Amino acid sequence: MKRFLLLIAPLLVGVPSAAQRLPQTAVPDSYKLVFTPDFSKNAFQGEETIQIRLLEASSAIVLNAAEIEFREVTVTSEGSTERAEVRLNQEKQTATFSLAKPLAVGPATLHIRYAGVLNDQLRGFYLGKDDQGRKYAATQLEDTDARRAFPCFDEPAYKATFDVTVVADEGLTAISNGRVLSDTPVPAHKHTVHFATSPRMSSYLVALLVGNFEYVQGAADGIPIRVYASPGKKEFSRFALQAAEYNLHFYDSYFGIKYPYGKLDLVGLTDFSAGAMENTGCITFREALLLLDEKAAAISTQKTVASVIAHEMAHQWFGDLVTMKWWDDKWLNEGFATWMSSKPVAAWKPGWNTAADNANAMVNSLDLDSLVNTHPIHQPADTPEQIIELDDAITYGKTAAVLRMLESYLGPETFRAGVNAYLKKHAYANAASADFWDAQTEVSKKPVDKIMPTWVEQAGVPLLKIKTKCAGNSQTISVEQQRYFYDRKRTEQSSAELWQIPVCIKPGHANGNARVRCELAAKKQETFTVAGCSPWDYINANAMGFYRSGYDSPTVLDMAKDFDSALSPPERIMLLSDAWASVRIGREPIGDYLTLAEGLRNDRNDAVLDQLLTHLTYIGEHLTDDSDAESFALWVRLLLSPIAEDVGWTPKPGESETLNNLRASLLAALAEAGRDPQARSMARKLSEQALSDPSSVNRQIADDGLQAAAYDGDDSLYEKIMGDLKSAKDPEIYIRDLFALSRFRDPKLVERTLEYALSPEMRSQDSPYLIYAVMQHSADSRQIWSFVQEHWPEIEKLGGAFAGGVIVRGTSAFCDAGLREEVRAFFTTHPAPAAERTLQQSLERMDYCIDLKMTQEEQLASWLKQK
Repeated sequence: MKRFLLLIAPLLVGVPSAAQRLPQTAVPDSYKLVFTPDFSKNAFQGEETIQIRLLEASSAIVLNAAEIEFREVTVTSEGSTERAEVRLNQEKQTATFSLAKPLAVGPATLHIRYAGVLNDQLRGFYLGKDDQGRKYAATQLEDTDARRAFPCFDEPAYKATFDVTVVADEGLTAISNGRVLSDTPVPAHKHTVHFATSPRMSSYLVALLVGNFEYVQGAADGIPIRVYASPGKKEFSRFALQAAEYNLHFYDSYFGIKYPYGKLDLVGLTDFSAGAMENTGCITFREALLLLDEKAAAISTQKTVASVIAHEMAHQWFGDLVTMKWWDDKWLNEGFATWMSSKPVAAWKPGWNTAADNANAMVNSLDLDSLVNTHPIHQPADTPEQIIELDDAITYGKTAAVLRMLESYLGPETFRAGVNAYLKKHAYANAASADFWDAQTEVSKKPVDKIMPTWVEQAGVPLLKIKTKCAGNSQTISVEQQRYFYDRKRTEQSSAELWQIPVCIKPGHANGNARVRCELAAKKQETFTVAGCSPWDYINANAMGFYRSGYDSPTVLDMAKDFDSALSPPERIMLLSDAWASVRIGREPIGDYLTLAEGLRNDRNDAVLDQLLTHLTYIGEHLTDDSDAESFALWVRLLLSPIAEDVGWTPKPGESETLNNLRASLLAALAEAGRDPQARSMARKLSEQALSDPSSVNRQIADDGLQAAAYDGDDSLYEKIMGDLKSAKDPEIYIRDLFALSRFRDPKLVERTLEYALSPEMRSQDSPYLIYAVMQHSADSRQIWSFVQEHWPEIEKLGGAFAGGVIVRGTSAFCDAGLREEVRAFFTTHPAPAAERTLQQSLERMDYCIDLKMTQEEQLASWLKQK
């Protein structure tokens, strides 16, 4: 599954419950399911036949079930049918079917008639509405919500086949994992749709949708592909169809295993809690992550949609064909799909600088892994809360980065051979971490099974402290590893962690043709010798290593002279991140980072400058005071204005399509961090133009321009954006306008936005994200925090019960000691389910912001005075 990563990567939450592992007394072979949804009652009837095998004699069979009303349960074994007594355990979400005498070892048949609720929590079998208010029913079953749609063995290891039938109102479209075998009219204005039986798969991958949908269709490698949307939005489906066609052919070739599910449907849903869900043959998405206007969409939106589609399609092999045995290995699903997704996108759109985007994504994972309250890639998870809390930048992003590092170390073709050997061995079955490492070890003949546990089983990120010495015509490079924390005191102490690190060294020769040397650093201290002497050496060639590189201050200042030409865009991104990480713990003064930034005056790579501008905005918001705020803004203008003047605000024929990303980011940074009157005026002008005639302004520039204009926007602009939001048909426009509202800083308008987030006009799935965005950008943290406390009971009910975790994460933007203690106290008495670690992370981030301000504020002021 791809959580809602378009804007943030929140932790979704579930209903509290105890450990839910089923007793290993029976296993399913097949399910036959019949659903009859009733939109007039927001409910459904279900009938189910499960063919099981008893592994031991037993008078009880235990399945998972939640919010299910059982009507009748019978068990047939050895030619005899007996009605079962049903006992429910709401805490463990199980149903026990008890019989008068034990069943014999061997096959048996469960037949269940039951009723369920089409809930409004966006989980299980739930009820949604499109923009016109038409109801639809949809499933969202990962991680542990199949039990809300049908009683089942709701654990990933219990694979079985699924035969699905739905009795739906006439005129409604039904979609499931398999192709339609028959569609038969029945009395009472209904029709019965029967779908092809699925291959063996886990219960959380079952899909069923019933509603008003239209589609565009195509095919790849003989597989029919359809992209579904609600009526009136079919025209936004064509980009997704092109992406899906390209991806399917790419994956068929890469994996050496043809797409295994017969057909592929991609369905955009208006009400959907996750970002997207990889149901076999029937992938579901939030509309904003599937549908776009291919002629007008911003390049960032195209990248996001293409990446999410590639991620979910990769799951058809990673996660669906081969599934983790239990959720502690969720990374086997999510990290692999994240790693894989950039490959077809890079091949399809080579001009999109995918490698640089991967480096920025790795920086996000390094950031989370620098906290004390991080977690290993592999971590025990027993309850739904623990399982859901794994959906973060470690499970997704760190895993992807570590896999890229391993791929670089082994070589792409060797790594690919190991991947394919793993998939073929475990197809239609389940696997664990060791299975993958064993496959790579066997194929590569390298000690992957020894290297990778150091990355998967222990938390944190290594810091490589580097010293170089030139003697004669060779250079000695000493590397010492320790764990990096944003907590300065912890980083200064020795750490017990030891990683086996593939380190690739790139000498910083002026000719740029120096040979890269790769070594495995497996000890606390290692020494490497390279031919020739360089003014500096870069210790993460190709930016494939998941570690921090710690250079001393003179080396950073040397790098600043020519690193824009000596390093690739991904390497420049990592160097900026490493330098900022050193500033965060006091190993370097902030002036070193700003000097490094000045070395990017000639850089025109949007991903590199995005990394820089993120830090500059943070500095302007948190590390300046009234006495030096204008000096910093002036420095920002002097740095960025020449770049903006060179690039211009109007696209030029033949230029790189990603240059509009750069324009948009420059406009926002100049308007906010640079306080540039001209940029603010331009942002307002472009915003007014885009709101009155959307086709007249490039969508990417309009998106960032609107947010920049909102920064000091007035009531008039607010009303225009609100009006545009309410009439938006294009999902991209809706998202743009929604988050432009979060950027207004006038307290009256901030309050209006917060009230709107809790109003009936907002979809509950979007409300917590809007509040989160206001928390990230508000000029008055006290105002937003007071609102959250006052409206907590309403917030908790939003968005399928995951709102609490999103808001807890939003408090990480506060940089005030008093607010920090208030947050701790409030969530002690008002705990948010599945957000315990999130709260600790937010408190940490507040601490580090406060600490950074204390240690670097004076140094920043001093550096600015010297400019």
